[in-house]
Amino acid sequence: MLDDVDSLISDDAPGWFKRALHIPFSDEFIDVDGTRIHYLAWGERSRRGLVFVHGGAAHAHWWTHIAARFSDQYRVVAIDLSGHGDSEHRSEYSLEHWAKEVVAVANDAGIDGQPVLIGHSMGGFVTIATAALWSDQLAGVIVLDSPVAEPDHEVGAAQAGQAFGAPRPYHSLEVALSRFRTVPPQDHYESYVLHHVAMRSLRKEGDGWLWKFDHHLFSAFTTSIRAVALPYLPRVRCRFALLRAELGLVTPDIGESMYESLGRVAPVVELPETGHHGMLDQPLVVTTAVRALLADWDHSTPQHR
Repeated sequence: MLDDVDSLISDDAPGWFKRALHIPFSDEFIDVDGTRIHYLAWGERSRRGLVFVHGGAAHAHWWTHIAARFSDQYRVVAIDLSGHGDSEHRSEYSLEHWAKEVVAVANDAGIDGQPVLIGHSMGGFVTIATAALWSDQLAGVIVLDSPVAEPDHEVGAAQAGQAFGAPRPYHSLEVALSRFRTVPPQDHYESYVLHHVAMRSLRKEGDGWLWKFDHHLFSAFTTSIRAVALPYLPRVRCRFALLRAELGLVTPDIGESMYESLGRVAPVVELPETGHHGMLDQPLVVTTAVRALLADWDHSTPQHR
C-alpha cells in the first residue's frame, strides 16, 4: 500500500502538493562504512545538485513535497541518515558518521559540481559538521531552525530520547498514525503533509507496525544536542544561510550568536508564522526562502570573514 502514491495523499491536499508527490523519484542505496544508506533522487543526473538532510527521528520523505519541486532545474536528493527511514541502523552514531554519509550520497548521486546542502534541526547540525569538514566540496549550506547554542541552552540526549517514547508495535496502521507526534510539538501543521510524513514513517513487522527510526540514535549526543555543532560553526568556509523559524527553536539571541560565530557574513532570515518543523506547517514559505537564496547565490559574490 505504501508504494501507491495516491494512498499517501489525503483528500484535503491542495493541487501543488499532489503534483509534487507525483514527480517521479528513485530509491537509491550506497554502502558507507558497512552500513546500507538509502536516499531519494529526483531530476536528471549531471545537473547542479541539492542535498536535503532531515532532522532527528525523521526521514527523507519529510522533504519530498519541497525537494521534488526543485527537480526541473537540479539533481535533487534526500538522504535517510543511518538509523532513520529505510537506511540500516548502526551500533553507534556520531555527527561525523552522518556527515560522511551525506558526502558519500552527494558523490554517488550524479551531481555536477559542488552541491548545496539543506538541513533541518538535527540535520542542520549534520549539515554544519559536513560544511566544516568538507567546505571545499560544497557550494553552500542552508540550515532550517537548528539552534546551535552554548550548553546552558541545552536539551540533553536522554531527555530527547525519552520524548519519542519506548519502541513498541501498534496492532494497526490507523492506531499507529494516530500516535504520530513531532518533537518538539507545535501549534499548527498542515494535515495533508502530516499524513504523508506519518505514513512514510512506519514499517510493517509481523502483525504490527513500528516506527522506522532507531531509538538508540540519540547515543550520538553524550551531553547537549544543541551544543554538538558548536565547534564546527566557526570552521565553515562555504556559503551559509540560516533560516530562523519565527515560532521555532532558534531565538533571536541564538540567531545573533550563530551569525557572530560565522564571521558576520551569513544571512539569517526569519520565516514568519513558521514553527520549528517548517516543512510541516509552512512548506511554501520554506520553499520560497530556499529558492530566493539559491537565486541570490547564482548572481552575487560571497563575503569573506
